[in-house]
Amino acid sequence: MWDPGLYRQFGAERSRPFFDLIGRIGAAEPSFVADIGCGPGNLTAELCRRWPAAEVLGVDSSPEMIAEARVLAADHCSGEGGGSLLTFELADAAAWEPARPVDVLVSNAMLQWIPDHEGLVVRWLDLLADGGWLAFQLPGNDDQPPHRLIRQLAGSPRWRPLLGEVKLNKQASDPAAYIDLLARAGFSVEAWETTYGHVLEGDNPVLRWYIGTGLRPVIATLDADQQAEFLAEYAALLRGAYPRAPYGTIFPFRRVFAVAHRA
Repeated sequence: MWDPGLYRQFGAERSRPFFDLIGRIGAAEPSFVADIGCGPGNLTAELCRRWPAAEVLGVDSSPEMIAEARVLAADHCSGEGGGSLLTFELADAAAWEPARPVDVLVSNAMLQWIPDHEGLVVRWLDLLADGGWLAFQLPGNDDQPPHRLIRQLAGSPRWRPLLGEVKLNKQASDPAAYIDLLARAGFSVEAWETTYGHVLEGDNPVLRWYIGTGLRPVIATLDADQQAEFLAEYAALLRGAYPRAPYGTIFPFRRVFAVAHRA
């Protein structure tokens, strides 16, 4: 179960890559824009502001996220007839099919949850209209302490019997891999990576960040007492990896971006 409130913590830090991504999309007047893995919908609404004449659809597999997003939709993006140009649909991203070709398909920090996300990216290309755009970003931090420490704990004697089969998210490939994947399909591609140097406030903020995202498979597997025990161990390890300074906690976060255009 996803918690929209937890996810919206560190909203400025989570949204910055989204704006860096859509800033590279060159579509002038798309009629249909889709945001796959839209979460609580606040960033999907920004697509309405970018393209005010477009029909914008947000798709997510979490009922909690979609419920929150539909509340937001009531206040955004009204068309000429008074109907909303912003709608949301509960669907599995890997199986979603649009009613018509998509002019701009955006996916922000979702593909890491898809085991074969490269295969899904290729399938998405077939959903695009002539001249369509595909833009996505996902984290690339598999070698960084938060993920290494989750794997370390999950593989320890205490937790292996409970967490040995848990599927953690798959991080990004390198930008060159996405260029090759998309260019071979006949698209013009721009791909890059950015490591954001976030400065987070509060006590052990990296723990709070991951409770809202990367730790979800672990939390969903454990009961309440086990969760508390695991999080206490994980919190102690994170404090060592990310010491708190007087101004906050430095949290480097690498993300990989790709924007493809069907000319």
